[in-house]
Amino acid sequence: MMVVLPSLALALLCLLPAGAEVPVQPGFDTEKFAGMWHVAAIASNCSVFLKMKDGMKSSISIISFMPEGDLALKLIWPLADKCQKFELLFQQSGQAGHYTGTSAQEMRDLRVMETDYSGYAIVQEFKRSGEEPHSALQLLTREQDASPQLLQKFKELMPTVGLTQDMVAILPKSGECQ
Repeated sequence: MMVVLPSLALALLCLLPAGAEVPVQPGFDTEKFAGMWHVAAIASNCSVFLKMKDGMKSSISIISFMPEGDLALKLIWPLADKCQKFELLFQQSGQAGHYTGTSAQEMRDLRVMETDYSGYAIVQEFKRSGEEPHSALQLLTREQDASPQLLQKFKELMPTVGLTQDMVAILPKSGECQ
């Protein structure tokens, strides 16, 4: 079940317009992908994210897979005075590396565009609710640091999902919420 998220979580998870053709990692392997990832960079066209992006810090995503293949995502975000936790559940879409989540209020789409499993992953998200659809691209890393090469690769993928350089936040390291 999806947990109802406060507006901050919605801003942090803003997701891409429906129907866009976003590639998925060929031969996606759930066992290799599961585990802890650091969110090193985010680009999004969500207006709430754009207002908050300069004050954000690196967060943690813990990804696990249910026996039926669904993806469980636990996010831990450092806020000013606490660590905020959010949990989402995405259902298998029928294509490995592509997951969807639906509630009465919104539709979410998550695609693992590219990963080497041991160092980085680039994940694209889309959310459609009562407002305009939102897209986001996240650079996930197993270690908290992202190399300049990974950041460059991430920035080169942004235009392919309709995002621009002014929509990106390179998140500083955070020792909080570990």
